[in-house]
Order: sequence, then structure tokens, then C-alpha cells
Amino acid sequence: MTDGRQETPSGASPPPTAGERTIAPYGSWRSPIRPEHLAAAAISLREPRPDGPDLYWLEGRPANAGRQTVVRRRADGSIEDVTPPDFNARTRVHEYGGGAYLPADGVVYASSFGDGRVWRFERPGEAGDPITPEGALRYADFDLDRGRRRLYAVREDHTAGGLARTPTEASNELVAISLDAPPEAAVTRLAGGHDFVAAPRLAPDGRRLAWLTWDHPAMPWDTTELWVAAIGADGSLGEPERVAGGPGVSVQGPSWTPDGSLVFAGDWTGWWNLYRWTGADGASEPLAPAEAEFGDPMWVLGRSDVAFLADGTLYATCRRDGHDLLVRVGHDGVLEPVFIPYTELEGIRALGTDHLAFAAGAPDRPTAIAICDPATGACEEVRRSVELDLDPAGVSIPQPITFPTAGGAVGHALYYPPTNPAFAAPPGELPPLYVECHGGPTASASSSISLATQFLTSRGIAVLDVDYRGSTGYGRAYRDLLRGAWGVVDLEDAVAAARHVATQGLGDPRRMAIAGGSAGGFTALRALTAASDAFAAGISYFGVGDLGSLARDTHKFESRYLDSMVGPWPEAEALYRERSPITAVDRISVPVLLLQGRDDRVVPPAQAETIEAALRARGVPVAALYFDGEGHGFRGADAIIRSVQAELAFLGLVFGFSPADKLPPLELAGEELPGAGEMTVR
Repeated sequence: MTDGRQETPSGASPPPTAGERTIAPYGSWRSPIRPEHLAAAAISLREPRPDGPDLYWLEGRPANAGRQTVVRRRADGSIEDVTPPDFNARTRVHEYGGGAYLPADGVVYASSFGDGRVWRFERPGEAGDPITPEGALRYADFDLDRGRRRLYAVREDHTAGGLARTPTEASNELVAISLDAPPEAAVTRLAGGHDFVAAPRLAPDGRRLAWLTWDHPAMPWDTTELWVAAIGADGSLGEPERVAGGPGVSVQGPSWTPDGSLVFAGDWTGWWNLYRWTGADGASEPLAPAEAEFGDPMWVLGRSDVAFLADGTLYATCRRDGHDLLVRVGHDGVLEPVFIPYTELEGIRALGTDHLAFAAGAPDRPTAIAICDPATGACEEVRRSVELDLDPAGVSIPQPITFPTAGGAVGHALYYPPTNPAFAAPPGELPPLYVECHGGPTASASSSISLATQFLTSRGIAVLDVDYRGSTGYGRAYRDLLRGAWGVVDLEDAVAAARHVATQGLGDPRRMAIAGGSAGGFTALRALTAASDAFAAGISYFGVGDLGSLARDTHKFESRYLDSMVGPWPEAEALYRERSPITAVDRISVPVLLLQGRDDRVVPPAQAETIEAALRARGVPVAALYFDGEGHGFRGADAIIRSVQAELAFLGLVFGFSPADKLPPLELAGEELPGAGEMTVR
């Protein structure tokens, strides 16, 4: 925690006195935010969970090769690591994981990324003991049954010839893990028969269990079903009752109330709204109808969007107009906002009798684990993702914009203007524009401060974060506009947003770059092949280049995703080829930067290598960096630092400015670019 005083980061110039501003071209401004700060800021804070008066969370640390550590804050305010440095509390269930640990009665149960087993940790920082057997098995999304001395969990079985529904596909089941049996005999299968299972949740009286299921080709934001079953005397489940969901309805986040009813989010009305099921007549009642989202696409497990205090008061997080709100849900259906200084919230939990805990961020503050008194809105930050103190005048605050796009539709985006109190651009110059496409593609632009964004804006580069059609936070109808149209409407919206900003005089139309990671990288590459006159450069972080490969070779969770986004495979193979950037590399005529992990199993490095080779053969300027030990998303400090250095060098080369930073040479094969300044093209 800071004491509120502003400090100059080591190596940075002191702030100018009032009225002093250096005139320098956009992109060349000297910034206090250095690449190593981004690595430090890449500490991830997620999944806060209470255990009595203590609060736990997961902390991902680039300095420790991106390993996730379980951290505890005791009631006296002291903070300690629970899992040892060599343990990675992470799971690959559904490949994207989530729900990798559970604290209970001073003990932590956590999945190991290394061996897939569940481990028990009783003493902070010391080695734990495995409680599940060895094998090609993964576990996630735990809940504790104290009375029966067991955990409920999702198990993903990758055993060859095991319980998979097809020989090449893993099976997902609901299991119980005994806390007393030896590992070889600890796991009992409770339910299966569906392609996916999630969110096992035990009722307060211990008599019933709720969980979610869905089947191919649906994704969990398309169609899910919520089930409840009685638990028998022998611990087995009785005949399950479907409580909610079905074709075309997505149900998320089941949570039992203290009085034994079940609250969940369902999107019958076109929005994930809250409902309550009591079991009395089989019906569910709406709690607070609103044009707001009380749920998120279930890319990861273990999420929590509602919390109940000891007196039964329900608090929830909801998303509206591109940001999150904390609200109290009244018995009369009225939503009462709790005024807190955050616009992004994740993992809300009740702490003690009358407080809440969550991971939170805002445009002017980094992600933090926070404890909140909802009666007053007062919040205490117990851990920040970064302790770098920035001059508030140097923080670029996002400006929400809407813009017209194809077919008379309206798109959404966040615009970050270049901001640095020490510098100003020459009169008449417009800033380079960095157009960012988020992943998912069902995710959304975040309003929480990002040092990666501030790294650019503080150097004089504008950033436009596009919530193209298909993004979450604007209702199901907006999300469904991407169905069958991935590679079309996202591309249209990225182009329309960039041109809209340029017509407003907020970006240089001759110096616009499009960038993104994963699905966002696909949109960026697609734009370079299908809208070649819109952008002067492109940057792809592990972007999807070959849709056919993604449909054929990806992991189970996403293996049928493209059925709805593009069309069924292989029937729509021609459409897959048409929209794949890898089959249209000959249309790319502007410089490209490719950043790729060697261990990426979602988008194998061969896709980037093929694009790189094709561009080199045609003499199109291309730079490619491949990182050993990195998968789908960079976690290590070296990869984070080197990739942002490469981005800045690349933008300087392409847009003709000389960064103030001392950067490693960037190998940009192809013709020498005009206006490259003092950078070296090799």
C-alpha cells in the first residue's frame, strides 16, 4: 500500500514545473512507465475467497515464471504465501482453468499445474500432500462438504480409452474427493453424461447439490442447464431435477442463499438477470429485472457474481454501459448502487458478517484485492497488482464512445487520448492510433487501468479499445450479432471505430495500427487481409491464423465453438478458408509484428511461422518473436518486457517517430521503411 505521496519511479525524469511542457512528436515522449514496470504490473490478482476472518486470493507472478501462488491475509492484517514458490496453483480444466483452489478451516486445497493432482496445504509456505491419484486427470471448481468430509469438484479425464464420449476427447464429470481416504481411493464419480459440467454448489443444509451442464456444439453463454439433486445417505446423488436453462438459454453462477433457496443468472429476457428458485413449485422468480448483465461468459471456472451477508442481504456485480457496478438487490426488486471507486469487479464474496471482498480496478487505479463495507462504500485495498505511483495528470482516462457501423448498427469502444504532463505535440500533428481488439471474442474492453495502455498513451500514442459486436456487457442480442459472422462484423467494427475516431480528429488516419491477442489477433490479421487500406500496420499476439486448424485441432472446450461463429466443420470448409488470414497472406501489404509462444496449444506457433514465411517471401516488412516456455498468453517477465519493447520499436519504425527509450534492435525483414528515424532496420 502507498501512503498517498507521489514518487518519481527510479530512472525517470522529475515532473516539470508548472507551465513547462516539452514540444516533441507523438510517440517520442519520455515516459515514467518502463517495460519492466509492465512485467511487475502483470502480477494477476484473482479469485478472492474468505475462510472465517481470513481472506485468500491467487497471485500470478511473472518473476516466478508466471506461477500462481495462494496468498492469505489474516484478520490482523498480516499477509503470507500459503503455497511454496515451486507450486503453481493453476488448473487446465476446459484449458482456461479457474477455480483452482479452496481454503477451508485454515487448510488450502489446490490443483497443481504440474501434475494435475489436488494438494492439501496445512502450513504456509511448506510442501503439501496430494489427495488425488496420479494420472491424466485435472480438477477444478471446488466446494466443501464438511459433514461428509469431502470436496465436490469438476474432473477432466484425459486418460486414453477412459470415460471420454469419443476416443480422442476428454470426459468431464462431477466428482467427490474424500479428505480421509488415500489418494488412490479418494475420488468418486457422482454425475456425468454431458460434454461439460461446472459449478458444483452444496446447499447450506448439506442435503442438495446444484451444478451446471452443457453439450456440444453450445458454448456456456449459448445454452446451459442448471440441475439440483438430493444427496443420499451413502453420498450418491439422487435423480437430478432440471431447475433452469435449456436450448437457447444460458444460466450462470448458481449460489445458495442462507435460507436454502438458489439464486442464479439467466438470460431469458436478453440479459443475464437474477432469479431465485425455492423448489416449492418448480418455478423461478425474477429478483431485479434490468438491462444489465449479472453474469459473464464462463471462459473460466470458479467465478462469483453474487454474495450474501449474514443477514441474508444480497449484493451483486452487474455490467452496464461498458463498466461494472456493485448493487444491493432489494426484496422489492429495486437495485441500490453502492458507490465505490471501481469500474471493474470480479469474484465478489462475503467476508465475515458484514463486509465484501473482490478484485477490482478503475481507470485511475490498478487491479487490487479490496475489502468493502457496503453500508458506507468504504474500501480498503489489501494488495495491489502494482505499486508504481503515477502522476494522476499523466494517466489517460478512457472516453466511452459509440459509433455507427455496417448495416445501421452501433458499436462501442473506449478511447484513450495521449497523456503526459511533461510533453505536448507540435501544432497540427495528430497522434498515431493503436486500435485494440479484445480476445474471446465474447470478452469486453476493460475500463480498469492497464499499464500496457498507459505505456503507449504516455509516449503520445492514442489507444482505441473496441467492443465490437459480439462483446459482452450489452445484452445477448449484441453478443449474438457475431454468430456466423466472426471475421466479418468484428472487422467491420474495428474499421468503423478507427475511422470514426479519425474523423473526430483524435487519431492520424495515415498512422493507424490494429492489434490484438488470440481472437483479437485473428481480427487484426483478418483486417490486414480484408481491409488492406484501413490500417498502416498490424500486431498479432498469438492470433488465430487458420480457422480450419482451430476447428480440427483445438482442445475440447472450443472444439465446436466455430460451429456458431463461422459454420459447422467440415461442411463450411470453404467459408473457413475464405476467412482465414493464413490463406490470404498475399493480400497483406503493410508491416506486421508477430508475437508467439512456442508452447501455445490453442494457436500453435506453426501458424505464425507460416504467415511470417509468406510475408518474407513477398518482401513485406515483418518481425516475429517466439518465446520458449510461453503458451497462449504471456506470463513470464522476459516475454512481457521483450514484447512491449518490440511493439514500441515496431510502431516507431512504421510511423516514423524515434522512441525516447533505449530499445533492443528489431529485425524487421523487408524493404527499409521511410521515416524510420534513428532506429536500425536489419
